[in-house]
Amino acid sequence: MRIALAYISVILLWATTPLAIKWSGEGSGFLFGVTGRMVIGAACILFVMGIKGQRLAWHRKAGLTYLAVAVQIYGSMLAVYWAAQFIPSGWISVIFGLTPLLTALLAAMWLGERSLKAGKLLSYVLGSSGLAIMFGSALQLGHNAVLGIIGVLTAALLQSTSAVWIKRIDAKVPALSQVGGGLTVAIPPYLLTWAIMDGHWPAVVSPLNLIAIIYLGVIATTIGFVLYYYLLTRLAATRVALITMVSPVLALIIGNAINNEPLTLKVIAGTFLILIALITHEFVDRSSAGKSGSIIKEEA
Repeated sequence: MRIALAYISVILLWATTPLAIKWSGEGSGFLFGVTGRMVIGAACILFVMGIKGQRLAWHRKAGLTYLAVAVQIYGSMLAVYWAAQFIPSGWISVIFGLTPLLTALLAAMWLGERSLKAGKLLSYVLGSSGLAIMFGSALQLGHNAVLGIIGVLTAALLQSTSAVWIKRIDAKVPALSQVGGGLTVAIPPYLLTWAIMDGHWPAVVSPLNLIAIIYLGVIATTIGFVLYYYLLTRLAATRVALITMVSPVLALIIGNAINNEPLTLKVIAGTFLILIALITHEFVDRSSAGKSGSIIKEEA
């Protein structure tokens, strides 16, 4: 039951996060938005750890785990915030829907999982087709929209790399410590990046800006990341990535309803193909699970 509740919570958080990311960077700048979020998130995480009397472990495997988490917290998140300037928020979640495919590909190469059979390859073709349609729609919005898609793809690849790397290290570090350690490693690069690329306190921070940053720091980072890594320690990396099969549809609806983001036929068609690719990928996963066996087992 706890795993199911955590799974649903992460879906809802991931569906609302793209729009909050877009709002947090408007006016104040994306670097201020993402750095502010992570600083707030780190303060919250370390506060919770202090209340629980939990300390960060710094043995070799723990340190490697924090570095792997920082790949997602710094690399992936920075790419997403940059890309959010150029594309509708709902697109972020849709393109991130390719994460399970990227995760399975990396797991096959890095963890030795058997995830490249004919059915899996079909899901990659469908996912690529959906992405191609999204690129076509981006061309209508201009060159920057294409850059935005490339940015989100880069972020998805970095998140998949982080997830598989964590599973490979297998340090048995608690979820809260993973996030706390990852943020501890990621905060200095964030501050350095902001100082070099911007370095100025924004002249105006609107109420919407501030609410979005606080929401992302307190809720999406503190609660969302902990739940994500909680699931990652108990489920196969590809299973956790399948959260992105539901969140894209919700994100598109939220973006359209709240932020008046367009829902064109190309966007709908691209989203549909990506979702079909994920369903195909999941169906093959389940049908072959008993035969091949995954290195990473799903706990009850």
